[in-house]
Parts: sequence; C-alpha cells; structure tokens
Amino acid sequence: MAIKPAIANLIDELTSLYRSLPPRPTIEEVDAAMSVVDSSKSEEEAKLSELEKMERSTEVPEELFFVFKEAKRNWVSLVAYEQRKDAVHVLNLDKRLHVFDELIQRASKTVSPQDGDGEVGGERFEEVVKKKKKEEIKRALSFREDAWYGDDVNVKVESFKSEVSEGSGDPEKLSLIQVASVIESSAKKESRVLNLRGKLTDQIEWLPSSLGKLEETTQLDLSENRITALPTSIGNLKSLMKLDLHSNQLTNLPESFGDLCNLTELDLHANRLASLPTTIGKLVNLIDLDLSSNQLATLPDSIGNMTNLKRLNVETNELEELPYTIGSCVSLTELRLDFNRLKALPEAVGKLEKLQTLTLHYNRIKSLPTTMASLVSLRELDVSFNELESVPESLCFVTSLVRLNVSKNFADLRMLPRSIGNLEMLEELDISSDQIHILPDSFRFLSKLRVFNADETPLEVPPREIIKLGAQVYIYILLIHVSLNYHHEFFDMLGISETKNLNPRSVSCLWILLILLDASVTGMIFFRLHIKFFYRSIDKVKPRNRILA
Repeated sequence: MAIKPAIANLIDELTSLYRSLPPRPTIEEVDAAMSVVDSSKSEEEAKLSELEKMERSTEVPEELFFVFKEAKRNWVSLVAYEQRKDAVHVLNLDKRLHVFDELIQRASKTVSPQDGDGEVGGERFEEVVKKKKKEEIKRALSFREDAWYGDDVNVKVESFKSEVSEGSGDPEKLSLIQVASVIESSAKKESRVLNLRGKLTDQIEWLPSSLGKLEETTQLDLSENRITALPTSIGNLKSLMKLDLHSNQLTNLPESFGDLCNLTELDLHANRLASLPTTIGKLVNLIDLDLSSNQLATLPDSIGNMTNLKRLNVETNELEELPYTIGSCVSLTELRLDFNRLKALPEAVGKLEKLQTLTLHYNRIKSLPTTMASLVSLRELDVSFNELESVPESLCFVTSLVRLNVSKNFADLRMLPRSIGNLEMLEELDISSDQIHILPDSFRFLSKLRVFNADETPLEVPPREIIKLGAQVYIYILLIHVSLNYHHEFFDMLGISETKNLNPRSVSCLWILLILLDASVTGMIFFRLHIKFFYRSIDKVKPRNRILA
C-alpha cells in the first residue's frame, strides 16, 4: 500500500530537519560542561560571600560604599556568566537534541509498516535515525582520539564545536570548557601525563573540580598560566609524582593539597603565595620543593616532616626566620635562602649533616650558629650581602668546604677566623668589599686555593699588588715568610744576613722575584747579582761580602 502524499511530505520535512541538526555533544563534553557550571557557581558564591564580609571604613561615605559593593557584585556575576557561557551552550544544545530524539522516536512509531513500510525517498525512516546515531558515535570516538594528551607537547581539541571556540582569542589557547573537556578525556583514557603549560586563556583564573578525576596521572604541568586558585578536588590525585605550577598567580593552596601523598617534585616558584597550609607537611615523599619568588613570611613547622626532602629553594620571599624543625629535614643537600629578611639561622641547622650547598645571599644575618661545625658535607657557603660581624672559628671544622663567599658585608666583617687554614679543600674565597686588613697566618695552608677575590677590601698584609698576582702566589709568599722566621739557612745560602728585620712587603718582593725567575740556576745567579741593590733600596740589609763580592 503506497504511502499517502500528506504523510510523505511531513516525513520528508521531518527527516530534513533531523539531518540538519548540529553535531551532538559527546559524553565527555557534557560532563565537562556540567563541571564548569558547577565550579563557576561555587566560585561566584565564594566571591560574593567574601564581598559581603567587607566592612566600610568610617572615612568612606555609606552611599559610595554601597555603590562600590553593587558594582563589585555585578562584576563578579558578569565574569561568572562569561566563564560558563560556553558550558551552558553545550548543556542547552544537548537538552534540545534530546527533545528532538524523543520527537523523532514518536514519529517513527507513528509511521506504520502498512504505510509503505515507512520508506522515504527509498530509505526507511528508521535507517535515517540509525545513520544519525552512528555519526554521533563516530564523532564521540573521534573526540576521544583528538582531545587528548599523552607524552606529546600539543593538546588537541580539534573535534570541539567551532561555535563554542569562536571569540576565545588566541587559537593556541584553550577556553575553560575546552580545558574541562581535555581533563575529562584524559581521565577516561587514564593518561599518565598532562601538559597544559601556557595553554590556558588569560581569562581562566581557576580550574574545574573535574581536575580531581585525574586519579591515574603521575605528571601534571599547569605552569605559565594565570591560575589564582586550585580546586579542593586536587587532593584526589593520589598517583601524582610531579606537579609544576610555576608562574601563575596562586595566593594560597587548599588544605587538601597535603593529600598528594606520592608527590616527589613540586614547583611553585613565581606565584603570590603568602602562606602555606600546615598539611603540606604530609608530603613526606617530596624530594624537590621550589617556593622561590613568592611572598612567604614564614614556613610552617610541619615542613620538618619532609624527611626525604633533598632540595629546598625559598629564594626571594619575605622570610624573617626559619622554623626550628628545619633540622628534621635530614636528607637536605641544597638549601637556598637568598633575598629574604633573615636575621639569623636556627641552631638546628647543624643537624643537616648531608647539606652540600647553603646560600644566604642578601639577608640581614649578623652571625652564624656555632653548630655549623657539624655540616660535614658542606661544599658551598654564600653569606654575601649580609651584616655579618664575624665568621665563627667552628666553621673551620667544615673541612669539606670548597667555595666560601663572605663578601659585601662592608663595615661589619673585619677579620677571618684564625684557623681558616683548616679548610684544606677550599678552592674559592671571596672577601671583597669587607673591612679585613690582615689575613691570618694559617692562610698559608690553603694549598688548593685557586680563586681569591679581595676587591675593595683594605688589605695591608699582604699588599694589594700581591693579591692581584693570584691566590697561589700569595700562598707561596706566606710560606717563604715562615721560612724567614724558622729557616734562616735558606737565606744564608743566598748570602743574606739580618733576615729577621725584613718586613712582609720586602719578603713579598723577594718571593715574586724567585717565582718570576722560576728558581732556575740562571735565575739564582741573576738574583744574587742584583740582591745588593735590591736590599739597599728596600730594607738596607747588608749582604755578606764573602759571597756577593
């Protein structure tokens, strides 16, 4: 029985409508949209609640304060609307397409087999519906392949709707809904690595709560964006071992941050952190922690629980003191505290027996703890640009020291420890811009010293001219000075008497001649021929006539 013309026309038009529908959002896209909407509402409520807590200053007129709060409230709502606009579009689209599905199913049941077997244009109506479903499934699978991140550096979102992406700005950047989609896809693929470094648009200040679904991810890079807050759900990332959040605008961390129990590397440098949650001490597996370039005034006592921590960088903050518990971080090999406001170090620092590098450049330190004698592994110590008044004798027990910088303490530092010669491994020493006038006698035992910087330091012994010749030359000069006092036969061999009256400058000049002449036989002859003039002009020491006649 042929289909009635009126029914055929309606089915043709209905089929045409169905075929013209936009692609259906995938399950991942719908889940991402729901996450964005929920997170956006939570953020909006939190900001509005914070706004309500603001109190008017007595100097501000009540009407002006009311206008300010209303403007701020509207601004918060507008930002929230913009943030969830794309997500709302996806949810509305999905909702309307579901309505079309129901209508098409009703139409399909209405067309009976007696009405020409429901054929439209040679194609069964049910087949049109099935074909549309297959296209949607194919697109969903395509999304899972395209919106992914593995070990590659590119994040793909090619399958995402163009109407959602329109107006998102930089085509290389991801909108909030796109980020949420990538998170959903990565979670379903159980991706081990997710790299979103510099991929977020500047408007994104927070991440959706769906971030907590990345339970199998071991490496997460969210650096070089403009994130101001992390969702509490980040604590669900129990498998995470490496987290990079540097160069964002984070002002705090959620308490749940301490639940990242397997974290070994954490980079938080170049943010706006003013404090750390006490729960950060639960990160007991942490090995590398970078907190530099923030606004930290203190570190929590719980940091002492990080017994596996090897490298701690807290440069460029506002620290005035270190917690005593720092001494419990017994695995520390590198501690960088430059550019802070530290006035002293806790005695507990002496417990860090594995510490190899300690830098305190540009602080306000006046003295070092005597317990530093226990830092048996220390190789580098930088206390330059401080207010150091003295270097403790106990530091000279740290015989492993290779580099020591006590420069730029200006009028405060006036002497080096007498037993500095115990630092037998020392290769580099910087005392420039201090007020040291005389180097201690034990200096001569620094046989491995290769770099000695004393610029702008008013040294009298040895003279500045000697220092300019290099560290090793000065060491040799000190050794010959000792020979003058204890081995007069050395100069008896040269026919020089009255050696006890020689001053250090004369000794220095003598030794320079020997070094320049390389102590060769010819050099000795030359030296002896000119020694008479040399001593008369410098010390007026009389040579023995029987040898130099």
